[in-house]
Amino acid sequence: MAEDLRDAGERLDREGLAALQLERLRSTLRHAYDNVPFYRRSFDAAGVRPEDCGSPADLRRFPFTTKEDLRREYPFGMFAVDRSRVRRLHASSGTTGRPTVVGYTERDLDMWADVVARSIRAAGGRPGQVVHVAYGYGLFTGGLGAHGGAERLGCTVVPASGGMTARQVRLILDFRPEVIMVTPSYMLTLLDEFERQGVDPRSTSLKVGVFGAEPWTEEMRREIEERFAIDAVDIYGLSEVIGPGVAQECVETKDGLHVWEDHFYPEVVDPVTGGVLPDGERGELVFTSLTKEAMPVIRYRTRDLSRLLPGTARVFRRMEKVTGRSDDMVVLRGVNLFPTQVEEVLLRTPGLAPHFQLRLTREGRLDALTVRVEARADTARERRDGAAAEVRAAVKDGIGVTVAVEVVDPGTLERSVGKVKRIVDLR
Repeated sequence: MAEDLRDAGERLDREGLAALQLERLRSTLRHAYDNVPFYRRSFDAAGVRPEDCGSPADLRRFPFTTKEDLRREYPFGMFAVDRSRVRRLHASSGTTGRPTVVGYTERDLDMWADVVARSIRAAGGRPGQVVHVAYGYGLFTGGLGAHGGAERLGCTVVPASGGMTARQVRLILDFRPEVIMVTPSYMLTLLDEFERQGVDPRSTSLKVGVFGAEPWTEEMRREIEERFAIDAVDIYGLSEVIGPGVAQECVETKDGLHVWEDHFYPEVVDPVTGGVLPDGERGELVFTSLTKEAMPVIRYRTRDLSRLLPGTARVFRRMEKVTGRSDDMVVLRGVNLFPTQVEEVLLRTPGLAPHFQLRLTREGRLDALTVRVEARADTARERRDGAAAEVRAAVKDGIGVTVAVEVVDPGTLERSVGKVKRIVDLR
């Protein structure tokens, strides 16, 4: 880098990082065992104690933590400090059961702001710039997490949150932010609104988009970069581990997300057996927090599918862009299919917009899948049948399953203001 803007943690070498990780790992295991009854029971049942961790490789001897564990301990059973020290609570929506609750001490909030500030800087943001935050605020960690990190970096924050799309476009035009932090699907919704208002998206002040909270593809990156004339980079996080800021793609390489390994220790495991996989092999991401006080997590199974690779722009290892979740996988007539695989096909097909939905239905004893996708505004109606046929053939050839394809009018599908819902199960 021409100007070295890295913080002290980013300047560690691998040897120094490994020593710091072990020190923090052992401290976290002890903290969890001594203060969280769930972890005491879990470690005892597995026959391990904190002192049994003599190296990060020993972590595989410790049991996993799952979302179901967090739900069973609802609301505060996973906390490792007295509740008087908890300064903030966040929670999942709870739409599929009890919500998962996470808590933060003052020190946790400081660390969170630091890693998000580091992430924005790695993405190309700089102190003094204006950051438009269109992640949802409230119990969802995205909005407030991005907000705190941008302020920590020394930026001016526009706390737009999600929704009111026409107003968001006006704010971007009037306040002239250089950075936008938002889900990639909502960025496409903003793109449609710019064009509806007759504004060329490439003419705005935006230079960098930091996109997260849902899987997105390289095809989606190209779509956004070309139509907005910005650098589009990925940020990764999840509430149970901290929120956004667990890993970040660096703008100078755009080759996967560097995990901030001085705060979060990553593993990749076989989704079925739970066995640890070597770097380079794809599996399920697992994280152990190294510096959290209120709610440490030990070997948390994320369900996100990725692989670990050597660092490039930073000393920290990279995780490959998440392109699917094990619990988002559709098994259709014995074939595994992820929404991002369909997205790749759609974005390669002329005449189709990046707005789509997968509808699962039951036909007799068999499951069926219909891909509903919008046509672009300038696509002639006679072109739609050809585009649908191309998608059917590409899915059959590339994924190995037969689907129905319905090309609908622009604006037909519901727009997302947060995490997009790609799969509608009507079975």
